[in-house]
Amino acid sequence: MGGPQDAEGNEALEELLGFIRDARGFDFTGYKRSTLARRIHKRMTDVGIRSYPDYQDLLETNTDEFSALFNTILINVTSFFRDPEAWTLLQHEVVPELLTTLDPEQEIRVWSAGCSSGEEAYSLAMMFSEALGVEECLNRVKIYATDVDEEALREARSGLYTPKSLESLPSDLREKYFEQNSAQFSFRPDLRRRVIFGRHDITRDAPISRLDLLVCRNTMMYFNVEAQTQIVDRFHFALRPGGFLFLGKAEMLLNDSERFEVVNMRQRVFRRRVGTKGPAYHPAPLKIRTGTGAEVHSVARARQLRDLVLDAGPTPLIALDSDGTVVAVNSQARIQLGLTTSDIGRPFQDLEVSYRPVELRSLIDQSMHERRTLRVNRVERRAAEEVQYCDILIQPLSGPSGLHVATVISFTDVTVATHLKAEVKRVREELETAYEELQSTNEELETTNEELQSSIEELETTNEELQSTNEELETTNEELQSGNEELETMNEEMRIRTDELDEARAFLEAVLTSIAAGVVVLGKDLKVKSWNRGAVDLWGLRADEVLEQFFFDLDFGLPTKELRSVVERCMATRSRSGPVSVEALSRIGRPITCDVFFSPFGGNHGGVVMMMEESRNDASDHPPAA
Repeated sequence: MGGPQDAEGNEALEELLGFIRDARGFDFTGYKRSTLARRIHKRMTDVGIRSYPDYQDLLETNTDEFSALFNTILINVTSFFRDPEAWTLLQHEVVPELLTTLDPEQEIRVWSAGCSSGEEAYSLAMMFSEALGVEECLNRVKIYATDVDEEALREARSGLYTPKSLESLPSDLREKYFEQNSAQFSFRPDLRRRVIFGRHDITRDAPISRLDLLVCRNTMMYFNVEAQTQIVDRFHFALRPGGFLFLGKAEMLLNDSERFEVVNMRQRVFRRRVGTKGPAYHPAPLKIRTGTGAEVHSVARARQLRDLVLDAGPTPLIALDSDGTVVAVNSQARIQLGLTTSDIGRPFQDLEVSYRPVELRSLIDQSMHERRTLRVNRVERRAAEEVQYCDILIQPLSGPSGLHVATVISFTDVTVATHLKAEVKRVREELETAYEELQSTNEELETTNEELQSSIEELETTNEELQSTNEELETTNEELQSGNEELETMNEEMRIRTDELDEARAFLEAVLTSIAAGVVVLGKDLKVKSWNRGAVDLWGLRADEVLEQFFFDLDFGLPTKELRSVVERCMATRSRSGPVSVEALSRIGRPITCDVFFSPFGGNHGGVVMMMEESRNDASDHPPAA
């Protein structure tokens, strides 16, 4: 595999990224190549692959490898109130200032972009609950938490965390906002309902708007400069004038002072500068005619005709009531989206179409609160083996009182138009290439002017390189922290296994000690592996004198050579035999008749267990001495 500076290796990496984008719809083209190469190489090392083409072959044949690769690239290192100094500033300075700019009844909208497994979003919920009180927080605060990692979002939605995850929280916050649920702790249910989780790509998807606070910490540092610029543009659009932006330690807005002012550079807190604001959108109220007698029949007939017209519509259409329950699904929605009439009456959030191919739940909520129609253009959707593109229109409906009563979601197929636009774009790019070649002569004349500006550009480049180095160091720190957590988990598992082994060994020794007869275990090499208390009492030899000694070379009262053939036969046939009675001398030199039993032993690659005891007839003739 080529190194980071190898042109052939870079080309192979780009081909792999293109394959991931086409196969799974995940576009990593905006990410830093050095970070991507390092994380992909780590995963390739784990599976024993050295080249990008071979790893692409593995991805084509093993769908589970995609999940492992995404988990490696998307480092989910987070914790509650991470970087306490920054959160202290947010709680004691930013939030009080934010509350003074809002009306007492005005809704507070917060977005946690790149929320990972949810600790950041729940930290925001606790912070606002402490500032406003629980009841007012439940009435006013709404927190949107988004990420591109579906596995992390599933963990975040559960709201369950281990005791180790809560160690950084003060004890009073743990007791107030978490309840023990078996071996884990669950976040407070009423506050949990104020946090809306959804999949969202900050480089591609439409941003959530009219925000009072936007938190995006240690997420932008993984993207290149061009992608970071696009993300900042989206964040500027999402924030209301005067809204606050909270970034990570390795992220800054050095060249955007016209749109953002610095609140605290050390803790990376910024505020959108106040600008003009357009008039609010007020939809026209619906006119509903009621009547009695013949008019009731006319209304029923009109309703039937309305349902037939709705069902005959050329595009898929879904209607929801104010509670988010499906009240109507036309025939095209049933055909193209896989819905059925049994889905009517179900909560929309329980349907697959609510989050695939695009997250609609947060957009529906946004449309309802802003009372305006939202459009999501050119959403990619796979139908069988084909890829379709559609525009999704989310339209809120208001009743005579002006209150929201329903939401209509329509899907318009724009596959042909999208393909045509792509073709037009390709032709345009070819024309631009030809135009650029024609302009090359003019660019050569401008070279002299560019050289005069080189000194300024070099200073800017140095600044960018220093920022990039800082971001790389932060990324490395994230990786080391992730590795350290894995090592701690492995160490805990090894400690548990060691305790279990010690317990089993003590149990076995207790069993052997409790047997009154002499028990000797011989390994496959006929060396003594175990010598119990009964054998010590019978023959007078301690265990430390005989362990790992060749049994038939031992000199004690038992004529061992007479038993060798029986031992070898027991090992060969793997069957029990005995008793074999032999004349022997006890530890005090008294002649006895010893009965020996032989059993095959399966542990430690094979062996024989010998149980020796004085013959009962012989023992009755010679009672034990006082």
